[in-house]
Parts: sequence; C-alpha cells; structure tokens
Amino acid sequence: MSYLERIQACNRWNPDNFRPFVVDGRQFGWIKQPFASVLCDYPELFVVNAARVELNTQLQTQEQRTAAVAEMLEQLVERGVIGSLYGELYPVVTQYGQTAIFLLDRAAAQYFGIRAFGQHLNGYVKGDKELSLWVGHRAADRHIFPDRFDNMVAGGLPHGIKLSDNLAKECMEEAGIAKGLVANAKPVGEISYCCETELGLKPDTLFCYDLSLPSTFMPRCIDGEVAGFYLWPVAEVARVVRETERFKPNCNLVIIDFLLRHHLHGLSDESYLTIKDALKGNT
Repeated sequence: MSYLERIQACNRWNPDNFRPFVVDGRQFGWIKQPFASVLCDYPELFVVNAARVELNTQLQTQEQRTAAVAEMLEQLVERGVIGSLYGELYPVVTQYGQTAIFLLDRAAAQYFGIRAFGQHLNGYVKGDKELSLWVGHRAADRHIFPDRFDNMVAGGLPHGIKLSDNLAKECMEEAGIAKGLVANAKPVGEISYCCETELGLKPDTLFCYDLSLPSTFMPRCIDGEVAGFYLWPVAEVARVVRETERFKPNCNLVIIDFLLRHHLHGLSDESYLTIKDALKGNT
C-alpha cells in the first residue's frame, strides 16, 4: 500500500451517516445516526431532529453542560451503550486553544464526533549510515489496537494541561524518558485526519515531535501500555508501514511525516506535495 493510501485510510467517512452536533448555535461535532437515536431518550438534554442534534440551550455555562452530560454518560455505561469511561476530560472546541464550551469524557469523544488532540513523538538514533526509529509494541490487553506497533510515545491531550507538561508525562509513563531529555524534543508540526468508526467519528489533530536519542538509551514502559520496544533501521520501519497492517493506523501518518521531513521518502516532487497536503486532512 502506498503512503497516500495509508493516509486516505484514516480519512474515510460518509457525512450521510451523521448529524451535526450543535451547542449554543455552533457546530462542535458529528453524531452518528444510531447514537442520535439513543440521545432521543434524553429530551431534557438534547433536541434531536432529522437535521441535527442540539444540546439544550438552557444549559448556559461550561459547568452546567459538563455536569449534565457526565451524568447522562454514567447512565449510558449502566445501560451498556458505552463500555466504560476513562475519567479523563477532553475540551469540546473547534480548534486548539479555545475556551471549551464544555468538557467531555475521552471515552465519549468519538460518539459526539468532537475534535480531539494528541501528542506523538518519534524517538530516533543517528547511526553511521542511516537513522533508526524506536517502535513501541502495544500490549495485548489494550482495548484499542492491541498487539499493534506504535510510535515511541503517543497519548491524548486532556483538558487543563500544557503541551510541554503532558508530553513530559507521556514520555515518562510510556517510555521512561526523563524530563531533562524530553526538553530536547523538537515540535515539528501537526497532522489532522477524520475517520469514521463503528461508534462515531474521529476528527483528530496530532501534535508531532522528534527526539534524537543517544545510542545508549533504552526505553522502558512504566504504565503497562507498551509490551516492548524495538530499534529498527528507518528503511525497515518504512517497509512495515507500506506492506503490513502492523502499525496502529494513525501512527502510520506520524511515521510518513517523519520520512518526508527527513528526506527519506524517495518520492517525486508531485507525490511529495500531494502527501504533505493529505497529512493536513485535505484528501
């Protein structure tokens, strides 16, 4: 599969399967038809019609909206509609840095089709002839994409924590990278994609980082999310991305972006520009 096809695989969704999710007169997400039917059971919270799903306008503050939706989500867990909650709140916004219209448990983000944000870090080692990338192997007990390959560090960005602080936390938890070493990580841009899932929609933005690591560094997982790490020549990483389904899908995009930025792609100028544009969600 080509790099472009990997990107397109993360940008497949049919708008006909969704209704706009509106709060205070503005659209903040997309709700899939089956979940819209579930929300009909909560007329005190949602106005549901053929055109859209709107949060009750009588809920006028962030705190009121957050509390009301959180109570409903607990009921949906009891009903078996949602498996479990994460206890980690995401801001409901249209772009990063806005004041959240309300806060939503991470587990419900794709049900409401809100834009979520994450941070992914490529840890690499400079060799005499080529670069090598650290690859994480997700634990077999993960709820999402178990036993698949991952970027060295990857995690969601919860509400109320700075990018630098969250990156340091994720690096320590997932790979045992000390804060002093994380300080050398370089922010290299962002990737956006929008993918339909069985449950809803994932219009996500990933903030990407590169970290050059000494050859003596050995990552170790602290929080149990990663079963182990491999240091692969970048050519092998590229081959696995192209020829297998072993990587978590959005991690393919982060690796492709790394390959392009480090001029390791072997593409024509036309293909290069097409892929760069696709990584912005313009497919």
